[in-house]
Amino acid sequence: MADKKPHIMIVEAPFYKDISAELLKGALIVLNANGATFEKFEVPGALEIPAGVLYGIKMKQYHPARRRFDGFITLGCVIKGDTYHFEVVSNESSRALSDLTANYSLALGNGILTTYTEEQAWERASITGENKGGAAAQTCLDMISLKAKLGLWPRE
Repeated sequence: MADKKPHIMIVEAPFYKDISAELLKGALIVLNANGATFEKFEVPGALEIPAGVLYGIKMKQYHPARRRFDGFITLGCVIKGDTYHFEVVSNESSRALSDLTANYSLALGNGILTTYTEEQAWERASITGENKGGAAAQTCLDMISLKAKLGLWPRE
């Protein structure tokens, strides 16, 4: 069982379609290079990403024949507008993901960008820039590795 490749749930909020597509591209490069399997699911926006992750956690109890997810990658982008909505979405999605990670011992790579401008978002998303999608995927895999060292992964 130690050679079992991790199975990852990607939860993507494609509100900014081109930016999220670039984040996904970076994540898939890392996952494919590491032989991980994955399933991608879309939610309307960054605020819904934590609910998508929770559904992935709970899926196994309702569908026992399906393979459980060993790790989670969240991808999306929140760009500041003229209202307080930016702070609410950024803070609440981050808080909810932190809560899920702590409560369920998740291996999670958070690739939700929170930027002031679209230019900043592109620099962070671009696979030739900061490649935050790839970084989120690598973080997820690194946390799965830590769980394995502690005897928490793999499990059925």
